[in-house]
Amino acid sequence: MRLGKFFAFAFLLSGSVEAQNQVAPVQCKGKVYLTFDTGSQSQAELIAQTLRKHQIKASFFLANEKTVNGDFSLDPAWATFWKNLAADGHVFGNHTFDHVYVVRDLPDGRFQVKPQFGTSAGKTLTWNAQEYCKELQRVENAFTQLTGRVLSHYWRAPGGKLTPHLVAAAKTCGYTHAAWAAAGFSGDELPSEKWSNAALLQRSLRDLKDGDIFMAHMGIWSRKTPWAPENLEPLIVGLRQKGVCFATLDAHPQLSLHK
Repeated sequence: MRLGKFFAFAFLLSGSVEAQNQVAPVQCKGKVYLTFDTGSQSQAELIAQTLRKHQIKASFFLANEKTVNGDFSLDPAWATFWKNLAADGHVFGNHTFDHVYVVRDLPDGRFQVKPQFGTSAGKTLTWNAQEYCKELQRVENAFTQLTGRVLSHYWRAPGGKLTPHLVAAAKTCGYTHAAWAAAGFSGDELPSEKWSNAALLQRSLRDLKDGDIFMAHMGIWSRKTPWAPENLEPLIVGLRQKGVCFATLDAHPQLSLHK
């Protein structure tokens, strides 16, 4: 075999092996919607690379959270990262700027909240709909400044916790909440001493079904054995072997945006 033909054959063979590793299903038997919330960002680049490798589009929910780099996830230092993800075709939603948890509703239509970050971190505040919309707008502004793009009006409350007044407030500024399915909880916030990555992966592969929204974080401070390095690629490959396809939330039949 001539040298040129040998290299051509080797190139084709390597491409074939790579295609096999990605395990694309012959027929789509259902869809799962991968979503990722900001966190410590320790797994951010790994998640981006893995999705890129397998040519998967996912949905990301952004808050300005403290990262392992000592900065915050919506700081200018993260502009290139978010720009590259946006260029890959992912969808981006709102997770409140200061990762604001709702505490409870009040009789007058307002509600109490507790930001995790920012100047009011750890304090219990009383907000109305206008103040909550202002918080969501902060994420929109930051995303546009970092990427030159417009944030989609999907919203995920920190912790997934909702109250009637909170939902009504978000609706006034055009946001649709995107929760995750029970089977879609990655478990990456659970202690790894009690919930191993292997057990979490097995549960996800067993229980996820068509239409489920899956949620993981881009890094969790408290988990000793990070979820993503061990589980993300096996989850993708395992679901594809079962005939599952992946899509962004804008293709979800039960979600509609109010812009």
